[in-house]
Amino acid sequence: MGDVFLRRLSRWQADQYRDQLADLHVAAYDGAAHGVTARDAAPVRDAAVHDATPVRDGAASAEPHGRGAPVPGPGHGPGHREPYVEPFHSRSRFRERLAEHSARPGFDLVIADSGGRPVGCAYGYPLPRDSDRWHGFAGPVPGQLAELTAAGRVFAVAELVVTPRERRRGIGRRLHDRLLSGSGAALAVLLLSPADAHATAAEAARRSWGWQPAGRVRLPAAGDVGDALEVFVRPLRR
Repeated sequence: MGDVFLRRLSRWQADQYRDQLADLHVAAYDGAAHGVTARDAAPVRDAAVHDATPVRDGAASAEPHGRGAPVPGPGHGPGHREPYVEPFHSRSRFRERLAEHSARPGFDLVIADSGGRPVGCAYGYPLPRDSDRWHGFAGPVPGQLAELTAAGRVFAVAELVVTPRERRRGIGRRLHDRLLSGSGAALAVLLLSPADAHATAAEAARRSWGWQPAGRVRLPAAGDVGDALEVFVRPLRR
């Protein structure tokens, strides 16, 4: 294994790297079944930070995490089948999300480079002051979360992945820390499906990296991520 260097990409560079990052994303999810240690597990392996607004992180809305197979549509006869939908973690869906996210104000992306190729990446963006992301929160929205969102001081982590062959080297933690160190925010946030939130390795990493549970939020169109996502926050130095 060679040396791994971290570097930030501009929006223009992110577009140039889109295909390579899409390949990285697919490889990271294809390799998820092989196990990840807490040292390298990402608290979110993909754009699992979902906006409550129709456009969002991962596609701005909580898009379906479906398997991609056509399924019978509700209210239709047994012979009716809905159009095929690409799985959430497919290459094409990731490319669409990255294009949408990279156009957001304050978008920031860090890659781990080994021999001129990306072996890991993390990106996110500040939540807009007028974000209605917390509509549908289960119970009262924590005061700090509501106040800092209104003040434009919350940074959403949308992607953090490391290719399977480079895991267990601390690259995930390095990406995580570099991304958040440049955010200028007071609070970081991520939203995860229950399945991702309670994966053993990812849960251990989240705790060791300072993430705290803040509640659950229901999205207007949760699709295949489920009808509620778990909210995690991490205070940042001001």
